[in-house]
Amino acid sequence: MLFSKKKDIVGVDIGSSAVKLVQLRPAKGGYHLVKIGILPLPAEAIVDNTLMDSSSIVETVRQLLTTLGVKAKEAACSISGNSVIIRKISLPVMPVEELEDQIHWEAEQYIPFDINDVNVDFQILSPDEQDPSKMNVLLVASKKDIINDYLSVFAESGLKLVVVDVDSFAVQNSYELNYPADPDQVVALVNIGASIFNLNIVRDGISLFTRDVQMGGNLYTEEIQKQFGISSGEAEEMKLGAADAADPRLKEVLQRVNDTIALEMRRSLDFYNSTAGEERITKVFLSGGGAKTLQLVEAVQQRLSLPVELMNPLTNVTVNEKEFDPKYLDEIAPLMSVAVGLATRRAGDK
Repeated sequence: MLFSKKKDIVGVDIGSSAVKLVQLRPAKGGYHLVKIGILPLPAEAIVDNTLMDSSSIVETVRQLLTTLGVKAKEAACSISGNSVIIRKISLPVMPVEELEDQIHWEAEQYIPFDINDVNVDFQILSPDEQDPSKMNVLLVASKKDIINDYLSVFAESGLKLVVVDVDSFAVQNSYELNYPADPDQVVALVNIGASIFNLNIVRDGISLFTRDVQMGGNLYTEEIQKQFGISSGEAEEMKLGAADAADPRLKEVLQRVNDTIALEMRRSLDFYNSTAGEERITKVFLSGGGAKTLQLVEAVQQRLSLPVELMNPLTNVTVNEKEFDPKYLDEIAPLMSVAVGLATRRAGDK
């Protein structure tokens, strides 16, 4: 989103616990799956959205490219949390070309950094319903040093980074690719990573509200560690095998953290609802590794009193079952929402 012949590109989601990669090819009425894979990152390779161990990240991306036999040389990635600022602003109606000239001046009022230190992009959303002489514009900014870190990682991995998006909007792309459009439906898309969850409330292709919360799947691992006095790696294994666990204490820990995360989602949705008027949320879709935690869907449904579904970003993607194991795809699908959304992007997209 912050950078600008449509070549195949790979969507590479560099999360705090793993790198996910997806390559799609446009096909009749949608997309065809070309490559998909995931590899874990060493602990603390990324901390608070900062690339702390670039060499490990480069090595992991290279390994994925080699293992999957990826030939494409261009990539899209995304950022979230404190590495990006998203604001919806109201500006006088003007042509796109004019706004491109003015956007840095307009952005200065909303961005708490020196405007020379950030990359700025925008998307015109809709006319302002209260004032026809104005329009709603989505303003997105990221510090240049963060973008430069990603450019370096991709260059060292043998890829040219041509699109930098935002996690929330990549998930929105995935949702719109796989679920039928309904202009009357307001959906909350919640992507739960290891250290952060992204919330994006969407109606008819327009993002109404976004928020990133510094809370995710690591919270389960930390609580299991405390309860059982074990290492982080052992706690992670217990979390992933929770469905078959005999010890009732494990399910109690998971339930407690489920409720903490569900409560935080409710706070965010309550904040949105307090200003939303008639545009009330009708359904919630969960994605990301944390979304697969035992009983989380049920906990969120109970806390929000709304229908909640695990999002599958491959529902509408054509898959050759001779090339990809359907069981494996079902297993990893919820983790791939950001990467699938990125894989639909092309250089020069808005």
